[in-house]
Amino acid sequence: MNSLVLGPMLRHIDETAATIWAELADAGTMTVRAGEHEASVRTFAVHGHHYALAALDGLSPGSQLAYTVELDGTQVWPEPDSPYPPSTIATLDHDRPLRMVFGSCRTSVSHDEQGNKTHGVDALRAYALQLAEHDSPRPDLVLFLGDQVYADETTEAMQEFIESRRDIDKPPWTELRDYEEYAHLYWLAWNDPANRWLLSTLPSAMIFDDHDIRDDWNTSLAWKREMEATSWWHGRIVAGLASYWVHQHLGNLSPAERAEDEIWRVIEAYDGPGEVDVSDHLDAFAERVDQEPETYRWSYSRDFGGQARLVVVDSRAARVLDPEHRSLLDDAELAWLDDRMRGDVDHLLVGTSIPFLLAPGLHHVEAFSEALAGGAWGRRGSRAGEKLRQKVDLEHWGAFQSTFQHVATMTLEVARGERGRAPRTVTFLSGDVHHSYVSEARPRRGSPLQSRIVQAVCSPIRNPLSRKWRFATAVLSYGVAGPIGHLVARSAKVPVAPLRWRLTQGPWFDNNLATLEVTREGLRLRWDTGEVTDGRHDSPGLVEVSTVDVGSH
Repeated sequence: MNSLVLGPMLRHIDETAATIWAELADAGTMTVRAGEHEASVRTFAVHGHHYALAALDGLSPGSQLAYTVELDGTQVWPEPDSPYPPSTIATLDHDRPLRMVFGSCRTSVSHDEQGNKTHGVDALRAYALQLAEHDSPRPDLVLFLGDQVYADETTEAMQEFIESRRDIDKPPWTELRDYEEYAHLYWLAWNDPANRWLLSTLPSAMIFDDHDIRDDWNTSLAWKREMEATSWWHGRIVAGLASYWVHQHLGNLSPAERAEDEIWRVIEAYDGPGEVDVSDHLDAFAERVDQEPETYRWSYSRDFGGQARLVVVDSRAARVLDPEHRSLLDDAELAWLDDRMRGDVDHLLVGTSIPFLLAPGLHHVEAFSEALAGGAWGRRGSRAGEKLRQKVDLEHWGAFQSTFQHVATMTLEVARGERGRAPRTVTFLSGDVHHSYVSEARPRRGSPLQSRIVQAVCSPIRNPLSRKWRFATAVLSYGVAGPIGHLVARSAKVPVAPLRWRLTQGPWFDNNLATLEVTREGLRLRWDTGEVTDGRHDSPGLVEVSTVDVGSH
């Protein structure tokens, strides 16, 4: 009998349609039923794995329906004797205040005492347990802002799987090599029963960050050339992007966007027996978009009526690394973002895995490192600058000054009402840096703003810094880097940013999951962490870390 390997996962959802993704043990047909609605689809194959994406449409706005999943005519979800409530599809209702959960950076280790000791309590799992046990408001979306899987810093369980296949004393050692290893890594990330239930009942959207591929992915042209000179990088990047399309990106797409997707068109066009195998198509696609990133867009946006627009930006694969034209976003990507950086909504939400607004001092250090590597202090300084930015991970927005300045100008134009009616807030949602915080920005000069400009970071969900590195991060980012950053940036003639910003809340270093809720006054942001009581490591509670209210100007 066919069975579920992963899923079901509730992915893209709007007022009248919903998509459900799953991995199956064998080729077959998946049927999803919700009330009077049903959808049946055949699987498609990728490197020996079988996937299905079913789309239900004609649903009523603001409705909530329990659903079931059948494989080849046999119901497999919900599982018999499941301790969790039925999985439901709740379509959007734009008259209901938007509620969204977000975070990034989550490693996959056990949820027992040992796992909690080394990696802390999984904030996502603690949230799932609370949601299952209490009749609390459910979010309209869970937004994962990168590092859902760690392809380079593998856990003991992942290393055991790798060692069962090949010699880990040879490249790429305990890092991932191919699609099969990526598929197992996603299984480790999503198979825990509580998290599996959560992802079956809450819609999710995702974007990659560096560890989905490798630390410092696309930092610079020198970094890329160094990777491409290895014997294993080609296999890594092809498998990483191919598996990302299957496991994360496909579910981000609306029905209209799927219809235009080149790989999905191959799947939809197949009318032969059995299932279509898109392995070769997907590998060729992944190889091309790595070398020619302008030929495909991983970014996407969603509108939530007049309440909000969510714009999720690919800040990794779309980079232009040519030192003469260095940019965080290529021209097509920048034009796409420019088109969506508009008002006429109450809140403009910009999801970018790496924070747009780092601690100001650190931002200036990154800007200095780019200028140094670009030759501001000559050839010797250029070599030192390249070593510095790779060694200290100086590869955020501040290290791509032309793009930062461009997007900062866009942001100010939105906030001044020069791109449609000014929203109440322009809020950047990010992760990556392994601590959480809130910053607020103001214009350096010019007319006042009609919108609040906010940076909200939630990182990690489960991968905390050690006590030593927490202290070092706090001191370097919010202490030492401040005066040094301004000084060295000025010495390298880095352009002055059109806005200035400061830390208003945080930093918090524990594992966290953040909630954003539209309120009558503006936005409410809350960070929660998991906490073990009475030694019950398998059933942690959820504890509030901080709540921040962002009102309108």
